[in-house]
Amino acid sequence: MDNGEIAGRPGADRGLALPGGLCHHGPMRWLAFSILALAAPAVQAAERMTAAEFDAYTRGKTFYYASDGRPYGAEEYLDDRRVRWSFLDGECQEGRWYAEDGLICFVYENHPDPQCWSFHRNAGGLVARFENDPAQTELYEVERSDAPLACKGPDVGV
Repeated sequence: MDNGEIAGRPGADRGLALPGGLCHHGPMRWLAFSILALAAPAVQAAERMTAAEFDAYTRGKTFYYASDGRPYGAEEYLDDRRVRWSFLDGECQEGRWYAEDGLICFVYENHPDPQCWSFHRNAGGLVARFENDPAQTELYEVERSDAPLACKGPDVGV
């Protein structure tokens, strides 16, 4: 498995955040998610969001992202620039974000190397481009929720 592949997902370690989890919301949610993902527009020549704009837009919300028309992951944006990421598998990864050189960079408890993204807003919502390798990953918002990300608890027992 190369550095860009986790659990068979190319570029998974470069997600908006790193491996994590999501709650199960049933087949209708996935259908709606998939339809929105297919309809989401690509990044246009919009200006990058500043850290203040990004924080104001995301704080207290959970965003569901897609890439190439397929569900990709979800991130909950907490106070003090803390985040919780999931690849929609029930596992969550805690992290934080910070601004650097006009980008929003994320570090996670199991992956301390910064993952830097540019964020733009368009008519469809938030669009993120992975700037460590812009040809690899572009994510777009397909849903925004006030509900927290549901994560499995720690493993219990033997």
